[in-house]
Amino acid sequence: MTNENSRKIKLLKLWELLKSETDEKNPMDTKTIIKRLGDQGIQVDRKILYADIDLLNKYGFEVLKDRSRSNKYYVVERSFDPHEVRILMDAVQSAGFITEKKTDELLTKVSALAGSNMGELLKSNITKYSAVKSTNEMIYYSVDTIVRARQENKKIGFFYFDYNENRERVYRKDKKWYIVSPVATFIDDNQYYLVCYDDKHKTLTQYRVDRMESVSMLEEEITPNEKAEKASLAEHKRQLFSMFGGKVERVTFEISKNLIDMVLDRFGERVKISGRDDRALCVVEVQVSPMFIAWCCSYGAQLKVTQPKNVVAQIKDHIELMKELYK
Repeated sequence: MTNENSRKIKLLKLWELLKSETDEKNPMDTKTIIKRLGDQGIQVDRKILYADIDLLNKYGFEVLKDRSRSNKYYVVERSFDPHEVRILMDAVQSAGFITEKKTDELLTKVSALAGSNMGELLKSNITKYSAVKSTNEMIYYSVDTIVRARQENKKIGFFYFDYNENRERVYRKDKKWYIVSPVATFIDDNQYYLVCYDDKHKTLTQYRVDRMESVSMLEEEITPNEKAEKASLAEHKRQLFSMFGGKVERVTFEISKNLIDMVLDRFGERVKISGRDDRALCVVEVQVSPMFIAWCCSYGAQLKVTQPKNVVAQIKDHIELMKELYK
């Protein structure tokens, strides 16, 4: 590296070195700093180094000094605090839609946000979750395509599949192309979903991104649609039940009061709840699906749906079907 280029990049490399490899518990002495910069072809002596550190501090890049024995320097400014990085690492580790390989890669990148020393400590103490991990390595590329399509207002196409008992992919619609207008992505129950608008069915729907194959951005522009443009992702997600869609109904049910926390966790704090002796009356708007019907029945006598009549009828049918199954 020429002397001119060395002078131009010296302050940047000095800041990068101190920011990534030092903290209050791991300061770096003058001799080590000079050697580390020298390994990168940047020659500097003690006097110049002191002036460079003063210059960094002058312009707001705070470098602190430890005078315990000899001059040692460190940086404590971080974009993320260690506890914030740990939360992000735990989220990555527990996410079922991220493969084992990508999990390890992401943990390394996220831990670096806390600096190299703290990052290594966080990685060494990470808990291995028992989360079942996806095996679909293409999910990263699928997400990238979805993001670009949203930015460019383009539709996307993909194949959608399930697995059979032999772990083989079984494609829906006889492997015909799904063409949709992407609206947003979100995580629910450790899975990653795409919310999109389907021109054919005139409705919002959702698909698991790890079950989408050959995701491609199309030349066709997203069809302007009032329902898609005014879509409230939070409202749509709240009304879904375990990601199974259905007709939106205003459902009223009675519960034992010990289930109130469960209802709030499931439907959010906007759910209407009123007390009645040892029971509580709840009113929610939800997309009524087979999963919702089964959930209502899972609490036995502690939960009773009272309205609307068509949902009550569906629950009775479900109970009769289960009785026949276990005769």
